[in-house]
Amino acid sequence: MKKTIVLGASPDPSRYAYLAVQRLVKKGAEVVPIGIRKGEIEGVEIIIGKPALSDVHTMTVYLSIENQKEYYDYIIGLKPKRIIFNPGAENLEFSKRANEAGIETKFECTLVLLSIGSY
Repeated sequence: MKKTIVLGASPDPSRYAYLAVQRLVKKGAEVVPIGIRKGEIEGVEIIIGKPALSDVHTMTVYLSIENQKEYYDYIIGLKPKRIIFNPGAENLEFSKRANEAGIETKFECTLVLLSIGSY
């Protein structure tokens, strides 16, 4: 599996972003969890801030529209191949901007995609 950033990662096991990181790690993906609180998931440290990264295939977003805004330029700058807007994170405005930058966008659920083998 290719490199995936989980934006909105949380050390709280009841959060969907936590489960996404956990399942991606178990599937063998290179996962970069980015959040606002320190912690780790499956031995992978949650990064706070906007780290310089390369070769990002997928950005899976678990932030509300309001909380996404500070990441717009960062995400576009990373040039992921696709952005998955999970339920509750659907953002038509940013989706259009990403599409204009050549980034595919999907309004899907990462956990469902992983469970049915369509990730």
